Amino acid sequence: MIAEWFNSVFAVFRTIQINDIIDILAVTFIVFNLFKLVRETRAEQLLKGVAILLAVYIVSMIFGLTMMTGLMRLLFEFSVLIIAIVFQPEIRKALERLGKTGMWKYFSLIKSGKTDEEIKAINHSIVVVADACSVFSSSKTGALIVFERDVKLSDIADTGTKLNSDASVALLGNIFFNKAPLHDGATIIRNGKIYASGCILPLTDKNKDVDINLGTRHRAAIGMSEVSDAIVVIVSEETGSISIANNGNLSQDYDRESLIAQLQGLLIDDTKVYIKKSSRSKRKESKDEK
Repeated sequence: MIAEWFNSVFAVFRTIQINDIIDILAVTFIVFNLFKLVRETRAEQLLKGVAILLAVYIVSMIFGLTMMTGLMRLLFEFSVLIIAIVFQPEIRKALERLGKTGMWKYFSLIKSGKTDEEIKAINHSIVVVADACSVFSSSKTGALIVFERDVKLSDIADTGTKLNSDASVALLGNIFFNKAPLHDGATIIRNGKIYASGCILPLTDKNKDVDINLGTRHRAAIGMSEVSDAIVVIVSEETGSISIANNGNLSQDYDRESLIAQLQGLLIDDTKVYIKKSSRSKRKESKDEK
């Protein structure tokens, strides 16, 4: 019997082809990520409810409960629609993460880079934000500034006031003045310009992983960076600390120079060249002074 069992197993393995292996790996990857998505979320409790309904359906079939079986069968026939409605937030978040990966770029035949004017405008906005954040840090003025990248944030901008103005320290100072009407929301910078202010950002769902000492402003910054590729700069109203949220992670304790360098590295393609040139020019200036 053991020999026959091994022979049947080997016979099955001999029939497996490359496309079968790819199919199994793809399904495994999808199922694993689905479980990873719903783990420690409200969807996990909903799945437990679905499992209970499935158990009720099986029991009703075993004991011949015709009405209960028919009701459960009808419920499962519309399960796709029900799941789409119930799990709408989780499905949306999963699709946002998939779009955030930027995998579609690899299938694009034309890869457009930034023009010199765009790089100059972005770099100018970086310096302006760093100067403003340095002032905010000294005065402990809270600020939340979002640098838009490939993922457009027009829906987030619609929650605030459209400005579409040139970036300046004075304008940011007026926006985040603690008695100004727009100071509680976020400011979005698009292509080097202040696109909108007073915007409402989504809060992060990973409350357990976030430091309890961080407030709503930091949680909103992390949440924004989770659902988009935006770079978010935060100035703490309590401590004056400057932080950056990127890809769901928070890095803290920046000063003006380190903030400029980090933002340039994240927002400008040829940042390393720019930083090297800047460091060379500084060394040359210091030699000339000597």
